[in-house]
Amino acid sequence: MKIIIAGGGTGGHIFPALAIAQALKDKVHDLEILFVGAKGKMEMDKIPAAGYKIEGLDIAGYNRSSLIKNIGLPLKLVKSFLQVRRIFKSFKPDAVIGVGGYSTFPVLRYAQNKGIPSFIHESNSLPGKSNIMLGKRATEIFVPSEGMEKYFPAKNIMITGNPVRKIFLQKTDKGEALKFFGLKPDLKTVFVMGGSLGAKSINETIEENIDAFKKNELQLIWQTGKSFSAKAAKQEEERNNIWTNAFIDKMENAYAAADVVVARSGAMTVAEMCVVGKPAIFVPYPFAAEDHQTVNAMVLVNKKAAMIVPDIKVKNELFPCLLHLINDEPLMKELGNNAAKLGNTNADEIIAAEILKQIGSRK
Repeated sequence: MKIIIAGGGTGGHIFPALAIAQALKDKVHDLEILFVGAKGKMEMDKIPAAGYKIEGLDIAGYNRSSLIKNIGLPLKLVKSFLQVRRIFKSFKPDAVIGVGGYSTFPVLRYAQNKGIPSFIHESNSLPGKSNIMLGKRATEIFVPSEGMEKYFPAKNIMITGNPVRKIFLQKTDKGEALKFFGLKPDLKTVFVMGGSLGAKSINETIEENIDAFKKNELQLIWQTGKSFSAKAAKQEEERNNIWTNAFIDKMENAYAAADVVVARSGAMTVAEMCVVGKPAIFVPYPFAAEDHQTVNAMVLVNKKAAMIVPDIKVKNELFPCLLHLINDEPLMKELGNNAAKLGNTNADEIIAAEILKQIGSRK
């Protein structure tokens, strides 16, 4: 059996793809999996590092900020379809799975035109236009939550949640986690992150309030992203209640150490927050397509499982909101418990089993 998994561009697409791939391999040991990504994007490094083969397409997305940069887009799309045709002729997949990202559209559309079963994993609560188009002819669409029949044919939807890395399902000792960051066990800990690229508004607000952490007997784990790391490192030099870095390799330690998390609301961050059951304040990225990060966050906020501060208000409202939450033990407990109720720990296995069942029924 051979399966192509297409997509990437961000960790929010790559990590679920790898989780689904592993779940498929666990069920069918002689299964061949080929990834298809976009040249120059992070999947071209991350997928081989995880032990899988990947083919890259010469494709880019529509540039909303500069129309002139879209001149070559039709040519790239045609070229990518020719590359996809070559890949399919050589690999001969039994099915394809799209996880989002530039390469998903040409791969799934080609499969659909050839009558090959196509599956979509939509991680966001508000899908992008490409996935909505592809969903009309998809064999099945795996979604994170209810209400997705507004975008996809109801008969083809399966609510599975988002696959998260298995490391988050294991119990990590809080004391050991705090020791990893050189922080104290007797102070409350805030974990601030903005994804691999950082979050400018969140970082600037944290920097402006840096001394308020010590005044309020708080300590900080601060994942800044590359662009803000030098500034944050300077703040860390002068204080003993802060740990900061551009990236965090041991994310399970950061979650275990945290009493409260402040983060953007990408689909995978939201899914992880539910699995680890942590009270969170989400600051949705305001330029996400169709404002889907706000939609992601509101799924939890509406169930009293998280709080939200709009990016436009972050400077004035984030820190007061953080102090209010971290000083209210019952509220912290309520948010964390409600988030945990929404956590899905075996989405990858459910998705893999359904894909294999659908392929089997067609043979």
